[in-house]
Amino acid sequence: MNISFSKYQGTGNDFVLLDNTNKQYASLNPQQIEFICDRRFGIGADGVMLLNKKEGYDFEMKYYNSDGNESSMCGNGGRCMVAFAKRLGIVTTKAHFIAIDGEHTAEIENDSVSLEMSQVHLNEIKTFETFFQLDTGSPHYVTFVEDVNDIKVEQEGAMIRNSPMFEAEGINVNFVQEKADNLLFVRTYERGVEAETLSCGTGVTACSLVQMMQKNINEIKVETLGGNLSVIATNENNTFTNIQLIGPAQFVFEGKLNLDA
Repeated sequence: MNISFSKYQGTGNDFVLLDNTNKQYASLNPQQIEFICDRRFGIGADGVMLLNKKEGYDFEMKYYNSDGNESSMCGNGGRCMVAFAKRLGIVTTKAHFIAIDGEHTAEIENDSVSLEMSQVHLNEIKTFETFFQLDTGSPHYVTFVEDVNDIKVEQEGAMIRNSPMFEAEGINVNFVQEKADNLLFVRTYERGVEAETLSCGTGVTACSLVQMMQKNINEIKVETLGGNLSVIATNENNTFTNIQLIGPAQFVFEGKLNLDA
């Protein structure tokens, strides 16, 4: 099978995007997706996404982690998918699409995409002695540390992700440094990739919501290894609504790959 692909990245979180509106890539299997994501033998990416037709929406987003398995929502991937849809002429400045966690809307201006994330009730943010746990389209473990650069993210993240509490379903592990009330530095170990990524959109969202809950504020700027993002939300009746994940989503290159070679 030959595939025509586009490579995108959002703050260093990189993806291979496929236009599947004619269902030509519907038969991709986990081994092929894992090969596509391989950084030595394939194209190289944190994940693969299919852009599908879906009645009532501009498109459907289907996301696969680099281990080849379909995964939960990807925030940076969603922003890149909107940029891809604009490049294909499917959307212009606004998008309405559906993903595994439900409906999303987005706005795009130049390379910046603002993506509305699923709402989160404060009761859904579980507080433990040393960490918080919540779901922002994907499950997240959030722990605050004094200096994230002192953390061995891959080693410690893997230990938490594979601990008895989380091993069965897996969890993304975020280490957060508070630089100011409205400024965080986040590093994330992602399940499915099973490594640290340069940025994680749902992770940045999760960390921001925890900080908003603690500081009673509604806008957070976040530094990641791959670049800067921001999160804005409204707290209405103890529910975070209108959650916007904002940042760059950039085309990198396009090409063709023979999966039978």
